[in-house]
Amino acid sequence: MVLYWNGAHDTILCESHTIWSVVPLSDFPVSPQSVAATPQSELERLRGGVVWNWLGAGEESWVEQGMGQVLVVISEPPSDSCSSPAGNWLRTLVAHRLRHQLALGKEKKFKKPDGFEPHTVMNEQGVRISWVWLHGAKNAFERLTRVREALHPLLEDKPEALAVWFSGADALIHAEEVLYTVAVNGQALPSRKKDPWQGVRRFVLQGNVPAPEVVERARQLAAANTLARALTVLPPNELTPLYYRAQVQTWANQEGWEWEEYSLAQLREMGAGAFVAVAQGSAVEDAAIVHVRYAPAGATRRIALVGKGICFDTGGHNLKPARYMQGMHEDMNGSAVALALLQCLSRLRVPVVVDVWLALAQNSVGPNAYKQNDVVTALDGTTLEVVHTDAEGRMVLADTLVLAARGQPDLMVDFATLTGSMHTALGSRYSGAFTTSPSLADLVMSAGEQSGERMLVFPQDDDYDSALESTVADVKQCTLEGDADHILATRFLARFTADLPWVHVDLSASSHKEGLGAVATEVTGFGVRWGADFLDKWLKNPL
Repeated sequence: MVLYWNGAHDTILCESHTIWSVVPLSDFPVSPQSVAATPQSELERLRGGVVWNWLGAGEESWVEQGMGQVLVVISEPPSDSCSSPAGNWLRTLVAHRLRHQLALGKEKKFKKPDGFEPHTVMNEQGVRISWVWLHGAKNAFERLTRVREALHPLLEDKPEALAVWFSGADALIHAEEVLYTVAVNGQALPSRKKDPWQGVRRFVLQGNVPAPEVVERARQLAAANTLARALTVLPPNELTPLYYRAQVQTWANQEGWEWEEYSLAQLREMGAGAFVAVAQGSAVEDAAIVHVRYAPAGATRRIALVGKGICFDTGGHNLKPARYMQGMHEDMNGSAVALALLQCLSRLRVPVVVDVWLALAQNSVGPNAYKQNDVVTALDGTTLEVVHTDAEGRMVLADTLVLAARGQPDLMVDFATLTGSMHTALGSRYSGAFTTSPSLADLVMSAGEQSGERMLVFPQDDDYDSALESTVADVKQCTLEGDADHILATRFLARFTADLPWVHVDLSASSHKEGLGAVATEVTGFGVRWGADFLDKWLKNPL
């Protein structure tokens, strides 16, 4: 790993006695100031991830080094005898809060139920310092949330530089979670305001230093989550299927992925009637199924990731009301999660072949748009009765799953913002999943606990199929009643998986107004961190 820092030495000997090579900031490959405010350059900047600079000096160097915001990670809750950087300020703050708590009376609760309250001060030199401790947090979700809350006052001023100080070896136990949270919140998503904040430009490590592999994993997870969110927030007049396809091809060339795509004309000729039915309503025939592959030498296990990429969803002839059409440029979030997860896995050199299949289209209204009661034929020959044109996600996924299954992967995982009924069932704090085996369900739940991106596994018993029986085709696309639609959608999709091991993720937590876990923005990037932890577990536990 290479660290970029503002100094002249060639190597740094960390407290762990690990020698890291360093390069002066003048040799940084891209000058942040030169990045133009265009979608492509924004995405390239965010895809690159943050670079952590090591600063060996103490707290007296903060002003000199331009560090106006410092996050201090301590191992235990603060007390009036605690020791940490700017410890005198922390002890004064603790004593003040204790006096305040006593004044409130014992019957009133001063602290939050989880025992954590951000401790933030501004010292006499104008440096804002926030302390966070992870001791006492019940799980990863609570730890990530604590770090996000402690970061909030530091990022309110939209700083250009931010330091993270790990105070003591015990503070490093969850260093990856801390660095991940700092990185995902320190970068600014694309914005079309006149003078948007460009995000933190300089990230600094101080105190005890995490192991290089910990820093790198946090960096790549954060870069992937940020990419997923950045794609998702792009306005639909920018992120069209055509532009999206071009970006994927560019990134495939840069990352060394194999790339191919199936145009709408090709899919029509191949007989992918489910995908074509949705795409044919658009004025421009720019829809496609895009396939990219990461195939490291020596990898023997193979996984297929499938992502729903509806770049805008009007609902089709069953037009959405304005209230529900607002935000439908985010209906491509599943494809962004799958693509971002591929980037993370390939940059971390995870030893698994990854095939990513992206169903990129729009669901538009037009003279050629598909209609209720149409009967179309999917790529595998299954005939489908169209019941509701706003159930387009399962249509484009059907043919995409068929293509993915033809490669006979060891496991398929699809990501989609698929059903409103999943949001009704769970809200937006959890996402729902369906699996083909109890052992996969255990891995899904375990990865949710570990990643802080929480999942609940739902049933998909065979008797639900009776609701999808059709008198004119092999299967109905959906029902008009909408009961248990998240389960019916899964039963529909299961027909196109060739009975392979499969996990379906319905991303009800793709957007949460107050931010969720590590992420402060409304768009959460949910699924990237979970996916990386899930695949780690899957590789270690052959099923």
